[in-house]
Amino acid sequence: MALTDPLGDMLTRIRNGQRAKKDSVVSPASKLRARVLDVLQREGYIRGYSEEDLGKHKGLRIELKYFEGQPAIQHVARVSKPGRRVYSGSTELPIVRNGLGITIVSTPKGVLSDAEAREANVGGEILAEVF
Repeated sequence: MALTDPLGDMLTRIRNGQRAKKDSVVSPASKLRARVLDVLQREGYIRGYSEEDLGKHKGLRIELKYFEGQPAIQHVARVSKPGRRVYSGSTELPIVRNGLGITIVSTPKGVLSDAEAREANVGGEILAEVF
């Protein structure tokens, strides 16, 4: 069965895994998912990820992070969805929780956090918000 929103599926797996207090979750691999996980790792929301074989396909094992028993990711939401794409220029990028959270943006320079996109002066599609 084909997924209509693979990135949303990965974010949901992360959300569900943290609610169930799992150490790690597995998601099918893709370049976009790996780039989003790079941003989450750089910003300190996950411990890391690794690629592994799942039969015929490759998967990503995502190591979840907790702080004093609470998940590092309190909220993760998909902003731009297949039915409604959301774009923003570099000056209009949203600020999540007064700067305590991040917005993940797909730009011509790759997948970046909102702070990195502002610094590089590029806008793009707003993929998700995390805090």
